Amino acid sequence: MKLAQILFSQGFGTRRACEGLVAGGYVAIDGVLHDDPSEDLAPEGLVLNVEGRDWPVHLKALVALNKPAGYECSKKPKHHPSVYSLLPAPLLRRDVQAVGRLDEDTTGLLLFTDDGQLLHRWTSPRHHVPKVYDASCKHPVTPEQFARLLAGVVLLDEPEPVRALAAEPWDGAAGGLHGIRLTLAEGKYHQVKRMLAAVGNRVEALHRSRFGKLALPADLAPGAWCWLPGTHVVAD
Repeated sequence: MKLAQILFSQGFGTRRACEGLVAGGYVAIDGVLHDDPSEDLAPEGLVLNVEGRDWPVHLKALVALNKPAGYECSKKPKHHPSVYSLLPAPLLRRDVQAVGRLDEDTTGLLLFTDDGQLLHRWTSPRHHVPKVYDASCKHPVTPEQFARLLAGVVLLDEPEPVRALAAEPWDGAAGGLHGIRLTLAEGKYHQVKRMLAAVGNRVEALHRSRFGKLALPADLAPGAWCWLPGTHVVAD
């Protein structure tokens, strides 16, 4: 693939702009300047340095964001900044999409990809990709509440009871006796909050720590993002 075409595939601007970046001496590989836009290179495993910033080439993007509170999962937010404002311009030009949504006050793992097939597979209700949430509740979570969440609770406007795949005590952050870790397969509106309310408790803080087999990297700071392994990684 021609070098300028690789830059274009990565979201570094129009085709002409990418040709200009290369010809202008703004692209290096392994510390060596490459200024021929037509140079043929294998994109697999290639790490570009564009205007002083390293950029590993991914023909399909898959990134994780540690979503902080106070951000909306929308490109047209109404009341708070958009999570998309936390991503770099090349990813935005590639039109990466959030894999599902998190509430404005929910923190934790949020995935983005420009792979349409992957996005469909991970968001389709038919595939039941499990997600893990850590909740801090207003009241201590009782054994009865754990049992009811596992057995299934009825939510307003839902035709069938919804249940947790797993429910266990969680003592991280502000957890302790007030903490619960829930594994859910659905992605219903405010599901964790509604399920805890249905058993007589209330969520005070909510964090998603896992999506399928993908866990939030322990060293990823709130508001930061990172590349994940290629889209061959199976989340479900």
